[in-house]
Amino acid sequence: MSQPLVVLAYATAALALAAQWTAAKIALGAVPPLELSTMRFAIASVLLVVAVVVTRTPLPIHRWRPVTAAAAFGFLGFNGLAFLGLRLTPASDSALIVPTTIPVATALFATLIHEQLTSQKMLGFAVASLGAAIVIAGGQQIGAEISTTRLLGDLLELGSAVCWAACLTISALVVRTESVLGFVTMASLLGTAMLFPLGFLEDGYRDVPTWSGQSWLAAAILGVISTFVAFLIFFWAVRRFGASRGALISYFAPVAGLLIVFVVLGERPLPLQLVGAVVILAGVRLVTRTTPAAVPSTRPASA
Repeated sequence: MSQPLVVLAYATAALALAAQWTAAKIALGAVPPLELSTMRFAIASVLLVVAVVVTRTPLPIHRWRPVTAAAAFGFLGFNGLAFLGLRLTPASDSALIVPTTIPVATALFATLIHEQLTSQKMLGFAVASLGAAIVIAGGQQIGAEISTTRLLGDLLELGSAVCWAACLTISALVVRTESVLGFVTMASLLGTAMLFPLGFLEDGYRDVPTWSGQSWLAAAILGVISTFVAFLIFFWAVRRFGASRGALISYFAPVAGLLIVFVVLGERPLPLQLVGAVVILAGVRLVTRTTPAAVPSTRPASA
């Protein structure tokens, strides 16, 4: 695949992932988090099953153990903890903690499946994380008090990022030999089944018929854009580049969020946020840069 198409794929996934925080924050004002999580993956699962049927893509049923583990971490763990945390903490905290934690945690987990973690990669992750922090912090008010509720929400977001990193690492083992579409479909179905019983701990889905149009729109955005589109690209990147490099998509989410706000609301990013975007790109470049092998000299040896 040509480099422009790779850039387009990463940009699309980043925009789709950035949209989830705004959509989820809007919906969670009226919808219980575990019910919203279930509905998100239920909507995505319908689309994925249709895609599997149309393309006649087999599900990796014989790899049910790692797929189930990936679903438990990435669909149940990540989404459940992220939405629970989002009810307790500002969306800006989520947008800072999750994108900066996922790539580093994934790189550490990926060493368990023999992906090399070089000093250059670690430096790149550190630089990109700093850039993401600058992007978010550059637009925030400093000096607000930190409550225990917000702290708990931040810890839940941190846990969700670690769960997603574990999911990416496990998925890398599966998609090496299996279809990305088949893997995501099976994992989404299993994740929906895992989340569904938890909804009965909240309102038991009795409130679903009373959801507002705004809540359903947010759920649709989460299911179609932030799951069906984003997850297929995310796991395609894991298959093509490995878990640690595939996770770099997360770093672009804060930058994509700035673009969404600019286009939709007309809010211009602050200069410090633009600086942060440049720092992110520099960090990603460090992670993805390969050292060219030494080229043997073609000049004849001197007598």
